[in-house]
Amino acid sequence: MELRQLEYFVAVTEEANFTRAAQRVRVAQPAVSAQIGRLERELGQPLLDRSRRQVRLTAAGAAVLPYARAALDAVRAARTAVDELTQLVRGSVTVGTVTAHNVDMPELLAEYHRAYPAVEITLSTDTSDALLDGVRSGRFDVAIASVGADEAPDGLAVATTTEEPIEAVVSRTDPWAGRRTVGLAALVERPLIALPAGGGIRRQFDRACAAAGLAPHVVFEAATPDALADLAARGLGVAIVPGSVARGRGDVRAISIRPELRGRLVLAWRATGPISPAARALIEMAQKLVGGGA
Repeated sequence: MELRQLEYFVAVTEEANFTRAAQRVRVAQPAVSAQIGRLERELGQPLLDRSRRQVRLTAAGAAVLPYARAALDAVRAARTAVDELTQLVRGSVTVGTVTAHNVDMPELLAEYHRAYPAVEITLSTDTSDALLDGVRSGRFDVAIASVGADEAPDGLAVATTTEEPIEAVVSRTDPWAGRRTVGLAALVERPLIALPAGGGIRRQFDRACAAAGLAPHVVFEAATPDALADLAARGLGVAIVPGSVARGRGDVRAISIRPELRGRLVLAWRATGPISPAARALIEMAQKLVGGGA
């Protein structure tokens, strides 16, 4: 059993796809398949169900997964211990972000690269839920994600980058264009435009509706708040967006939701477990940029 086999197995499990896993570990897809096949033959059981469009764990795979993750964590911890002993900042860092945020990521990464040119940086985007899970699992060293105003993600330390209300946005010609507030009960009667499930703002809205016994009717989804506002401006429905989105736009009108919903963008990193010197340096630099603590 080799570490790379465990690494490939964990990557396929988390990505639910061989091609994306291969891209993540930066090897050809046939190599990933071959190594996992060897691992399965060594263990005598299939670990992955490949019969569906999305790869899933078998019962044996679910049993092996926590041990595979623990082995990889142990290796990372050993490398971290050696690097800290020799005071080296090298290796790689992986940063994840939502598609829209207020952090000057190019400036942060440029400053970091100037300070630590030997560190390789990977930047990718995903939904808030996937990003937070990725930080917990070690897939990301640090992430910018959306959470509830009072939410404290399990196992993570966070620094708030911004907090603002969640609002409804309509076109200038919409019957609600003159309204200042709207309740959830009235809002769910309209066709809604929202971020995909798994996004922080969408999660806050869905939870509020569920708590009130309401079922929202989402007719359009888009990856960014600005794209949601663009759809609302064309009269396709009511967009659920951060309060800052409507500012400076003349083609939409913002309506406050009652009871008030608030969202928060945070910088998140693991509160426990090994953190490499390279990742720790990036986290400290990012904290200074956003001006917050845990």
